[in-house]
Amino acid sequence: MDSVTSYRLTFTLFITLSLLSPQFKADGTGSVYFLDSQSHKYFRPRSSDSTSEADSLLLPEVGAAVSVLLGFSPPSTLSAASSHMLNEVLMPNPFDRPRAVLMLEVTGAEILADSHSVEDSDDSFITRAFGGRRVVFGHNGADIELPDEDELSVISLNDSDDCTDNEINDFASWLGGSYVTTSLEPLNGELSIPLPSGGHLKLHMSKKADREYVMGLVSLILNIRRAAELHDVLSGRVQNPAELLTGTFDGIKALEEEYKTEGFMQHALELFATSISKIFDSLQTAYKGRIVGVIMFNAAPAPSSGKVLNVITTSRPMARWLEETNSSSSSTAVEEVVLVRRTLAWITGIILLIATLLGTYFLMYMPITRDTLLYSNVKLD
Repeated sequence: MDSVTSYRLTFTLFITLSLLSPQFKADGTGSVYFLDSQSHKYFRPRSSDSTSEADSLLLPEVGAAVSVLLGFSPPSTLSAASSHMLNEVLMPNPFDRPRAVLMLEVTGAEILADSHSVEDSDDSFITRAFGGRRVVFGHNGADIELPDEDELSVISLNDSDDCTDNEINDFASWLGGSYVTTSLEPLNGELSIPLPSGGHLKLHMSKKADREYVMGLVSLILNIRRAAELHDVLSGRVQNPAELLTGTFDGIKALEEEYKTEGFMQHALELFATSISKIFDSLQTAYKGRIVGVIMFNAAPAPSSGKVLNVITTSRPMARWLEETNSSSSSTAVEEVVLVRRTLAWITGIILLIATLLGTYFLMYMPITRDTLLYSNVKLD
């Protein structure tokens, strides 16, 4: 897929998604978008007669979908209705899962898509990204219980140092834009990015909100690239663990608190969608198509845990040798059992050795004579 096509698909994604819906903000709802693989489909296509109720997902159902996509079983507490919803979202083959998921939470933006207009577009990015579904987030979040590090590699996309001017300049060039420094001070330039819609988004690093948006987005892209490099290392293992790339992007929220212009916020969302679309295409190449994306947009207040989906790794009980008790009676009993077993083993070994020697002796010194019974023509009645 060339860059022009990728930008067209991204712009269609943004136009479809950029309808901010304030009537749902107070209810604690958001949107989730499942980005499917280009070469291998892991999500069911949306049905033409789907309704808004059928497209609603609870947050634990999204967590269960992530668990299944990683190759693990959903939680046992999942209700029958939620299990039915998962069957409507995921492909039915339980032995064919990507085992790699890019999970991002975007705070400060709730984006709802019109499912009917999405499916009518042939070149829509949603056609390969499956589309958006309304999610009832609530205010407490939900947990995703996953196995320990032997079976799962959780890679945080938010653990990084502050980016530099050179990294911002590389990011601008990657998107066909420019980064011009206006002084000798670091991180004090102007970033200008052309958008697929034909406009330009200009961000000044001297402004706090602009800097938080740019540095958050650049750091996110850099960490995704590092995760792709780490995948090459993990793929060399005998048993490849499942990979969960998880992160949170707060840049939209920072800009929304500073700017009230709707057009500016739409451009900021468009730049984010462009960047994620392009980096996801790179992940598809690195993972050979065996990775999917779960992008969540949430405008509700953050839960106490800080994330709407909190990943919890549970270690399995390790196999342990039975330890001897400290009591004298138990110790004596164990010693008696060991003595009996060793005695039987020695006696059995000595008997087998004597039998082997006797058999070898009689075989070597048996008389070489002609067996009259074998070589005679006598027939026995």
